[in-house]
Amino acid sequence: MENNGESLHVIMFPWFAFGHISPFIQLSNKLSSHNIKITFLSAPSNIPRISPSLAPHIQILPIQIPPLQGLPPGIESTSEMTPHMAELLKRAVDNMTPQISTLLPQLKPHIIFHDFAHQWLPSIASPLGIKTLFFSVFAAVSSAYLMNPARLLTASGQTPTAGDLKYPPPGFPSGDSSIISLKTFIARDFTYVFENFGGPSVFDRVVACKKNCSAIVIKSCLEMEGPYIKFVETQYGKPVLLAGPVVPDPNPAKLAQRWDEWLNGFSSKSVVFCSFGSETFLKDEQVRELVLGLEMVGLPFLVVLNFQGGEDSEARLRTVLPEGFEERVKEKGRVHTGWVQQQQILAHASVGCFVCHAGFSSITEGLINDCQLVLLPMRGDQYLNSKLVSGDLKAGLEVNRKDEDGSFVKDDLCEAVISVMVRVEEEPGKSVRANQKKWKDFLLDKEIHEKFIRDLVDKLKEMVFA
Repeated sequence: MENNGESLHVIMFPWFAFGHISPFIQLSNKLSSHNIKITFLSAPSNIPRISPSLAPHIQILPIQIPPLQGLPPGIESTSEMTPHMAELLKRAVDNMTPQISTLLPQLKPHIIFHDFAHQWLPSIASPLGIKTLFFSVFAAVSSAYLMNPARLLTASGQTPTAGDLKYPPPGFPSGDSSIISLKTFIARDFTYVFENFGGPSVFDRVVACKKNCSAIVIKSCLEMEGPYIKFVETQYGKPVLLAGPVVPDPNPAKLAQRWDEWLNGFSSKSVVFCSFGSETFLKDEQVRELVLGLEMVGLPFLVVLNFQGGEDSEARLRTVLPEGFEERVKEKGRVHTGWVQQQQILAHASVGCFVCHAGFSSITEGLINDCQLVLLPMRGDQYLNSKLVSGDLKAGLEVNRKDEDGSFVKDDLCEAVISVMVRVEEEPGKSVRANQKKWKDFLLDKEIHEKFIRDLVDKLKEMVFA
């Protein structure tokens, strides 16, 4: 990646949420292996968590989040924030323009990969000759269904309602998609992206990023999302570059002894692992239905739960679990609060099923570790990821939910797990298992994924040096 002795220099500038930071880290590592110089920007308190995951030669540069009333100093990622504080953080990021304007001429990058909250970035980078690439950390189906200008056509230029959002926008590749309509509770959740909290809405930010950037980069591939990728390209009339699924490298750290010893007590592929990440929270009644449903399955299980608000999670858990539950399942069931080594747990030989919130990184981790997927999406893009995997790819099962409020009962959860883990010779379990293996093999084909990155590197080189 050199032109007259000049190496390509790329800045990575993700939104201050680890669900966004992680894909930027993974892509940084892939690009840096092709002799691209990477400078990674984040707030100071995030750097200790970011640094161990980055390749050694990637530079991390601290940038300051401007003070804003209501935003406590030193809290610099959404994992530590209330929803209200996260909205304030977007407004604080809008005030970073002077800082970044000063920084860019000093760093002299060729390209900036930026996130949705940086819709102001192209206007200060372009005059300096710097290419701006909007890196969407979400699946292409989310951009195709929700985050495109066609959404305003369905609402005659007004803010779309939940009724509008139940159905795909004009031009959506319906013939190639399993998404015909969505349940009411999902459409209602989607109205959030159009809401104004004292600054541009998420929808306005994303659309501005896509309209004003030099090119759009999507963490996906034609094999998995071809019709949706082509629709996004048509909507914006500019290049859409593909990074591939950006499969994470195996984590070299050993699994903690307590979990390794416990999991070793069960047979191969028999354990159901259930986790919803650090920023997704179930209501108390849904926690109870979840754990009772897993108890009904009859297989060993490990559930990881977190609660919003920074309260004592262990104390809260004791008040939420059904009476007598822990005693009944003590031989083969565990419910844990706090962080766990998700990658290492999924890689353990005894884990065979992953019940998750359908975040795409979690889906990928489940597939590459040969786990059957049971999907229980809770917000935002997770709903569309789940439709993609359970509908288009047919590589997992989504838990049945009530139309109005999205609630589920223990029987719904139990039925989904049993279909892929117990009644494997019946439909739908048989076809899901076959497709799960197909996509697992695809995601583990290093040659294919190395080609995705090589092709992306060639496109970057062409943009800058042609």
